[in-house]
Amino acid sequence: MYIHYIFIYYFIYLLYLYVTFFSFQGTQVGLHNSPFLVCMDVSLAQSEVIDPNYLWIGPDGQTLKGKSYVNLTETGKLMVHDFREHMSGPYTCTLTYRVFRNDMQVEQEKVKAYKFMVYAYREPDYTYRISVHFTTKECSLAANQQFFEELKKILNNLISYLTCHIIEPAYKCYSVKRPNHGLVDELFVVFEVNPFAPGWEAICHHVTPDCEDVTNSRVQKARLLIEEFFRRQQYILKDEYENIPVIHYIDHSFQVTRLDSCRPGFGKNDVIHNDCANCCVYYIIWSVSQVCIQEYILEMCIQACRIIQQTSQ
Repeated sequence: MYIHYIFIYYFIYLLYLYVTFFSFQGTQVGLHNSPFLVCMDVSLAQSEVIDPNYLWIGPDGQTLKGKSYVNLTETGKLMVHDFREHMSGPYTCTLTYRVFRNDMQVEQEKVKAYKFMVYAYREPDYTYRISVHFTTKECSLAANQQFFEELKKILNNLISYLTCHIIEPAYKCYSVKRPNHGLVDELFVVFEVNPFAPGWEAICHHVTPDCEDVTNSRVQKARLLIEEFFRRQQYILKDEYENIPVIHYIDHSFQVTRLDSCRPGFGKNDVIHNDCANCCVYYIIWSVSQVCIQEYILEMCIQACRIIQQTSQ
């Protein structure tokens, strides 16, 4: 009967916090173009280039001339429009140009090749791991588990309109000695705030076809709601309760860490992509045969240019 009474008291306390807090509340990633890839090195760019000719080859080994999704300028610059995952890979350009020597008496055709690795990337999906502490009468108190279950329900209700939910919830009880205080029993509560509650797909796809901006924005709002929920408890305890409940939030115990995860087919590599270590980059799995084909195509282009050069002389 004593335990039952304590639990009801704690539940009313939690419910009051939730209602008081919630009544106070008011209430895309698009596709991008690639950067311009320049079929020329710095030394050539700073000198005169006569009769330049540019041949761009895409990751599939096909010429890019005439493709609707590329912008090829007359000066050999390449831009890929609405860049998607399957467009990732090596982009190779072969530049041929003429060189005259001895006052235009000797003509020579030169060939240079440039290779660019272009990757698609997306923002990681955010999840927040939160930990908070509560005082309790003793670790063996049966009301601890009941309190924890009610806390989960209230937090889920708080963020449900954002299609976020609480995952991986857990708690443990420890005896803690703090400076200038004796031993006290505390509940160490930890959980994660996740943006993929049931129904998130419909809301997300209704707004934008590429949804990490939407889900990340929602889970950030959910994190702020929960942080504010706990922050206000210290004021509510002081202003609304003459007798503070035995189980109650410990001021300033709120801690949060952002956890990033990548969608299937994407991953992080701070060695290869050290300029964007937090980006989720599309994995490009190139077999030996595919690499050989790319190198073979490039070599054939160079040989063809040499044959043309010999024929013209």
